[in-house]
Amino acid sequence: MKNTLRFLFFLIILSLFTGFYIKNIVGNDILGEKVIGSSVVFFVIIFLPVFLFHRWKGKDIRHYTLTKENFERMKNTNEIKKNN
Repeated sequence: MKNTLRFLFFLIILSLFTGFYIKNIVGNDILGEKVIGSSVVFFVIIFLPVFLFHRWKGKDIRHYTLTKENFERMKNTNEIKKNN
């Protein structure tokens, strides 16, 4: 999965650079904008959800949300740091 994500990210960066190359150097604005737009859409719709799924797999989401219990724990930690 890690290598797949790296490969997809490399393809997205390559397609962005290709789109800017086509738009600025070749002079075909419409095709360049289509390539840039397609790579951004691919990034948002396909790459980003797969990346987030990979990073959060096996982790408890409750550790990253601000619940009353977590807020109290953070408050106590800050008070301990201030006292030391």
